[in-house]
Amino acid sequence: MSSNFRPYGLPLLIGSLPVDDHLLAIKIVLEYTPEIPLWVQLPVFREEGMIAQFLPGLPGLTEEQERFFINTSGRKFDDDIIEFYEEYISVTGGDRDYDDTRFVLTPETAKGFFIFTETIKELPVKPKAVKGQITGPVTLATSVSDHEGKAIFYNEDMRDAVVKLVAMKAGWQVRQLAEFKVPVIIFFDEAALAGFGSSAFIGISPHEVAGCFEEVIDAVHKEAGLAGIHVCSNADWSVILESSADIVSFDAYSYFDKFILYSDHIRKFIESGRMIAWGIVPTLRPEDIERENAASLAENWKKKAKMLEPLGFDLRAVLSQSFITPSCGTGSLSLELATKVLSLTREVSQILRRELL
Repeated sequence: MSSNFRPYGLPLLIGSLPVDDHLLAIKIVLEYTPEIPLWVQLPVFREEGMIAQFLPGLPGLTEEQERFFINTSGRKFDDDIIEFYEEYISVTGGDRDYDDTRFVLTPETAKGFFIFTETIKELPVKPKAVKGQITGPVTLATSVSDHEGKAIFYNEDMRDAVVKLVAMKAGWQVRQLAEFKVPVIIFFDEAALAGFGSSAFIGISPHEVAGCFEEVIDAVHKEAGLAGIHVCSNADWSVILESSADIVSFDAYSYFDKFILYSDHIRKFIESGRMIAWGIVPTLRPEDIERENAASLAENWKKKAKMLEPLGFDLRAVLSQSFITPSCGTGSLSLELATKVLSLTREVSQILRRELL
């Protein structure tokens, strides 16, 4: 079902909103992006922060003075990691039901997911697709430290546990959302990739990053979902474009000049039928949001998309394999600016679809 999906410039959101009411959040989503709605993360709640929300289930997870870390010392950790892998093997081997394990989202940390599914069930018209998201394995494993303060990415056992936890929680989301009988999209949010190649990530190889990607993407594909990788700043796009991701999501407003440097990778990616989520609506700087309008952003998109014409794609072909999105989530903005971002996303999509399709 998902393999033939084409977005044709439909609007899509990234994940977070600056409100404290999950019902209001889904109402806002359905107002601006009813074609491809998503469940919403509300970072005003501490447990819905980008890292905290997806940590439950990791072996050795410890919280002290409102700080999460992985305590890898002591016997309890050894027992916990054995239990983790036993649980993983029992689920992947078909001996245990997903819902009875640590590999699910819960209302305690992902209330928006459950309100979303209940709301979608009641819609009079089915959406064209639905979207979920999860913090990517590289970001999660580089953002959480062990009891000595070292990122757990550098501990091979813990890195593997993070990858498997993310893969399973992503696969579970696809399985739950598949009940709506429309394509399911899961984005892996990889904010940390902005630092890949810098001194902050010394010793991390492209091969290791690629390995993390393939396992989590494969989990989505096994459940017949579409997998996207979202990075809201600059990155080594070769690693992402060479992955088996179906969608690459980037900040086209601020970083297109860096993205287009990977023209050969982009050409192969589009030729293979995969999709680009253009973050053409700014979210980073309030002054950009206030200054822009839908017409200016639609022209911005066309100017940038025309730079793909030498690769063999006209604007209509590019748009057919494109989503129009904000450059990142809007959870850190004021509600007024966030609402303008959502409105612009919808309006830019409408302009481009009207002119080009």
